[in-house]
Amino acid sequence: MKKKRFVVVGATGRVGREMLSILLEHGVSSDNVTAIASPRSAGTEIMYGATSLVVSTLDEVDFQQFDIALFSAGRDVAARYAPIASSAGCTVVDNSSCFRNDDDIALVVPEINLEDIQRAKNKRIIANPNCSTIQAVMVLKPLHDAFGLKELVMSTYQATSGAGQRAVDELLEQSRDVLAGKEAYPRHFKRQIAFNVIPQIDDFSDSGYTKEELKMMNETRKILGVSDIDITATCVRVPVMVGHAVSVFARFVDDVDLDKAIGVISEFNGVKVVDDNATYRYATPLDVAGADDVFVSRLRKHPTFKNAISFWCVCDNLRKGAALNAVQIAAKLDDL
Repeated sequence: MKKKRFVVVGATGRVGREMLSILLEHGVSSDNVTAIASPRSAGTEIMYGATSLVVSTLDEVDFQQFDIALFSAGRDVAARYAPIASSAGCTVVDNSSCFRNDDDIALVVPEINLEDIQRAKNKRIIANPNCSTIQAVMVLKPLHDAFGLKELVMSTYQATSGAGQRAVDELLEQSRDVLAGKEAYPRHFKRQIAFNVIPQIDDFSDSGYTKEELKMMNETRKILGVSDIDITATCVRVPVMVGHAVSVFARFVDDVDLDKAIGVISEFNGVKVVDDNATYRYATPLDVAGADDVFVSRLRKHPTFKNAISFWCVCDNLRKGAALNAVQIAAKLDDL
């Protein structure tokens, strides 16, 4: 991977910067990384370790010069430029929702379904899942293998950084205004986010579910490779800067032994159990910021259903929820 040539599209955004940071952690030289952003950022410099990268635009890119393109520039940009990159022989890992529901394109969490890339008709474009979906399925996969998933009820508590830098800025600005006794005016969000929670992420569909909720439901089925799981989701924006949390109720085909459930989760690569009620040890967004793993807490059997458990999971939405998962896919391509 160190010798592969990378182009990061959307490099000046929060996820794009995190992608660059993780590439640096993986030992990729600045000579093998090109930063791409919108025309308004062209010519600016972005730090990559001790060196800086001069930001270019998509119209300046010859994708034949690169092995892997990491896209984090939104659905419209991906729809236009990802096919151009893939046609030039460059493998695209796209962080937008553009290709996630495409039957010809794999939707991948490397610890779970890397082999789906080989089975996909289009092997040059790989979709990175929704941030909350990634952390939930990392816990659900070992449980599904052990007991057979039947039903899921999921509620998310998603940080403002999931909506970009402007959303984080709005949280900070509104918080200052409220503390100063001023009125807070929403611009990015539909309602005030400071000292509040908003039960809407993305637009509403005709079904009454938001697009974010439908993404989570559909993507969970696709990643786990099962179409008959009964799933409902409620996605909520909370006044946190980094770190998504998901509360999950899961019913299974088989009765659940809690000790076995904790064991299979603990053994799954990339997941850590932090769960001790007596000492108040449970994961929070503040605890996991900057971490790569998904953290699981509040594991408990349902008081009535022998085949059901509930749990709470948290992860850094900019890392495993986005940038890290994309880089992990890129790193695993040689293993296929």
